[in-house]
Amino acid sequence: MKTTMDDRISLSEYQRAFLSRIIAIPSVGGTSEEGAPYGREPRKVLQTFLDEAKAKGFRTGVVGDRAGWAEIGQGDRLLGIICHLDVVPVGEGWDSDPFALCFREDESGVPSMYARGVVDDKGPACAAFFAMHELVAENRIPDDYRVRLILGTDEERTCSCIQYYAKHAEIPDFSITTDSVFPVIYSEKGIMQFRLSGESIHDLIAIGGSAVNIVPASAMCKAAGKTINVTGKAAHASKPELGTNAIELLAKAMEEDAINLNDYPVIKFVHDFDAKDFIGYEGTGDYGELTYNIGMLKAGENGCELRIDLRIPYGKNHDKITENLTKKADEYGLSAEVTLDLPPFFEDQNSKGVRILTDIWKRHIDKFTGFKEAFRDVHTEPKVVGVGTYARHIPNTIAFGIQAPWQTDQCHQANEHVSVNDFLQWIQIIKEYIHVVKL
Repeated sequence: MKTTMDDRISLSEYQRAFLSRIIAIPSVGGTSEEGAPYGREPRKVLQTFLDEAKAKGFRTGVVGDRAGWAEIGQGDRLLGIICHLDVVPVGEGWDSDPFALCFREDESGVPSMYARGVVDDKGPACAAFFAMHELVAENRIPDDYRVRLILGTDEERTCSCIQYYAKHAEIPDFSITTDSVFPVIYSEKGIMQFRLSGESIHDLIAIGGSAVNIVPASAMCKAAGKTINVTGKAAHASKPELGTNAIELLAKAMEEDAINLNDYPVIKFVHDFDAKDFIGYEGTGDYGELTYNIGMLKAGENGCELRIDLRIPYGKNHDKITENLTKKADEYGLSAEVTLDLPPFFEDQNSKGVRILTDIWKRHIDKFTGFKEAFRDVHTEPKVVGVGTYARHIPNTIAFGIQAPWQTDQCHQANEHVSVNDFLQWIQIIKEYIHVVKL
């Protein structure tokens, strides 16, 4: 983990200092309190961000203590950039303090910045702020429309922050949300989350996972007089193939240790889970494949519980999926409850906004770390993703970036990081977006 100096020079002293301040606030969603509906830390990071924007001459506002905005420009029309400042729990496997911005070379020797939120989504929020601030310094502020950076504080749990904003504040004529991957995202899969629960099982104590939308990195159980601990690898639930599910490993380990899984139906359910059999889904269509993540396990004297996250392609029937999973859970003595049901997002690939953003990406693709010429043929046209962004919660919004599509997804990962080069490219892309997307 060699620390270099060249990477530090690439960002200005001001940029490093502000990004470090924002990263340092552990803005994981917490207990609601007066003036802080998502907990004290998400509200603190929002206020810290807006105070700095105001000090730099931006107009700012807070909407119900749930979201905020910082704005430049003049005019009746409004161009938006939508980000969030909350983060997922840290999890395990970090090589440095997750809430202290760390500069070091990555495994390929590329100067990079490491921290929780540096990619998802504090880094992009700061990049947008820096882009707007640079335009002010360059005297290139739009004179016929305004540009508003909108900041949510509960995207990782409910997205109710931006839903509240959409009901109570001005909706931009067009927006991007920089909380996904390049190129332009024209469709986002539907998201369903389930809570499966059952009665306590004599000697079973088990726990695994920290959030339903993270592939669990560790799990443990005590059963049949044995104690088993397993370690997996965390990843975003939209790309479970990038992780190793510790809860699934636990079920296999119990079986390999000659524990009769029939005595532990909740574990047997995990062991047997198959999308085709349990959900009634098969095949991959035009809008991607269904993925699942068994994200949380808890079993003890108060009962047992599983939390499952599904990413469902556009056009699939959510009610039928619920019916199939509920029926299957019942076979294992478990009851199923839908805790989240978000419909998919879909935008015409040939719309003006999609085409303009696609052209912007094509002009910048070769500037990102790891680019190869062959990527122009496979990573330039609009695509489908499994992540859920603000695009489905506020009108006139499309997800655009902010990770290069050939790189390993850093969202929700231990040692979350971005190259300094790519961070600087984010700033340039946002500056171009502000001037090229004419309202």
